[in-house]
Amino acid sequence: MDGIVLLRDDHKTVEKLFKEFERAGDDDRARKREIADQVIRELTAHTWIEEQVFYPAAREAAPDTTDHILESVEEHHAVVWMLSELDGLDPSDERFDAKMTVLMENVRHHVEEEERDWFPEVRKAMGRNRLLELGDRMEEARKNAPASPLDVPSADE
Repeated sequence: MDGIVLLRDDHKTVEKLFKEFERAGDDDRARKREIADQVIRELTAHTWIEEQVFYPAAREAAPDTTDHILESVEEHHAVVWMLSELDGLDPSDERFDAKMTVLMENVRHHVEEEERDWFPEVRKAMGRNRLLELGDRMEEARKNAPASPLDVPSADE
């Protein structure tokens, strides 16, 4: 699968989970915890494969995207921090819904920038065959993605 298509599929999966969370009733804490746990797993793996495989390849192929990539890594850092806080937070805590809402806002902003501002540049620079090969590498990397957001290395490591 094309690496950008793979990332867009991840984005769609997470957006579907966000919408489920938004539809869940205020009193359905068990369902909200379940959705949050799925979001944590999805975004942890997604962040891992982007930073380990996609971003380095994109930066090499399309050097003009470097600033976008660096900003994305910093956005990931903030998202991973929120994921780690959500991971241990009781869904009955008054901050749970607020924390999830801020996470959703941040991720939606990040996705919009990636898909609108620089995925097209990367697609143009890499071409179909390189993106297909990159997608294979990303699928393979997902198998080794950490389960916990705290195990995602920071950009400084």
